[in-house]
Amino acid sequence: MEIVNPWRWLRKDRPVVHQVTDAQPSLSDDVRKREISYLIKMGIRLVCLILAVAVPAPWPVKALFVAGAVLLPYLAVIGANQRGHEPPPPPDLTSPNQNEIPRHRREIGS
Repeated sequence: MEIVNPWRWLRKDRPVVHQVTDAQPSLSDDVRKREISYLIKMGIRLVCLILAVAVPAPWPVKALFVAGAVLLPYLAVIGANQRGHEPPPPPDLTSPNQNEIPRHRREIGS
């Protein structure tokens, strides 16, 4: 007896998606990733702040919690303001006998 996948009708008409390896993530994906990172760091900061106040621990442990609560906002903001990876530098176009049209000069339909 052949096992039939009940979800096969979903995959039948699905278009093939090609990925471009040189393409950078979209701005909205980059912003979303930075927002999630910021919220995680601020959540850890909140936990550090609560532990520094609520846990009866020796002062070195409380000092670590306080340091985390003080330093994590700075790190969270720096990370949230950092854009995604920088684009690669433009190719060197000064070489003689260049046969390829530079990328910034390519035109369609001329």
